[in-house]
Amino acid sequence: MPFITNKKGKEPVDIFYEDYGEGQPVILIHGWPLSRKSWEQQVWKIVEEGFRCISYDRRGFGISSAPWGNYDYSALTTDLKAIIDELQLKDAIIVGFSMGGGEVVRYFTDYKGENVAKAALISSIIPLVKKKDDNPDGVPEDALNEIKNALQKDRVGFLKNFHKGFYNYDDNKDKVSEAQLEYDFIIASHASPRATIQTALAWMHTDFRNELKNVSVPTLIVHGDSDETVPIATSGEQAAKGIANSTYEVIKGAPHGLNVTHTDKLNEILISFLKK
Repeated sequence: MPFITNKKGKEPVDIFYEDYGEGQPVILIHGWPLSRKSWEQQVWKIVEEGFRCISYDRRGFGISSAPWGNYDYSALTTDLKAIIDELQLKDAIIVGFSMGGGEVVRYFTDYKGENVAKAALISSIIPLVKKKDDNPDGVPEDALNEIKNALQKDRVGFLKNFHKGFYNYDDNKDKVSEAQLEYDFIIASHASPRATIQTALAWMHTDFRNELKNVSVPTLIVHGDSDETVPIATSGEQAAKGIANSTYEVIKGAPHGLNVTHTDKLNEILISFLKK
């Protein structure tokens, strides 16, 4: 099975990846608390449209190795850099879903976008999740602390119901099967407990607002206006204002997990951007 070993940091990390198709490389970075498998409905479309599609498991998730420490965004982004370097990718397009938007932006901060031609933020946490005096539309810190406490007390119990909110399930039962919820739970529950909590702290508390100016390539931003997990006012709207060369697409009625509920629309928008 294909692994890339990232030797940066105190301990080596083995990152599992899948690599399909030919053409300009598109790297898919998954959200929390899932794995590369969450991109199922995008991978085939990207490959069929003539691109090389690379998806990988974030450290601590899927079947990548799970170190004890180093789950801040700069550490996570070294894994992305290792993939680009090891596979000798040029003119890559990096696509981050939800938490994965953090690696996208941090790549421009830490590596100045080396060998990257375009970027995309899908239902992304960028630039800041947490509510602050100067970020009034963010998620209150008490609510974030409740998530952390629930993960520490009963991680699998929390994860069992998490994805109902991810998909606004009561409103989208015709688009999301119970089997999909079970599948997501299986993926999430098998992730490293340590990684699940530490990466949650990263997306909860990292403020990317001052880093938006570092994103120097054409960037697609897609968000659902019914996202109850990452409110659009604190994410997509701010990202579109802060990234100079951006295209902003709002999918009406779409929840956070729009890659599943609004697959056709997202794929249409994404492929159009990839081909520009």
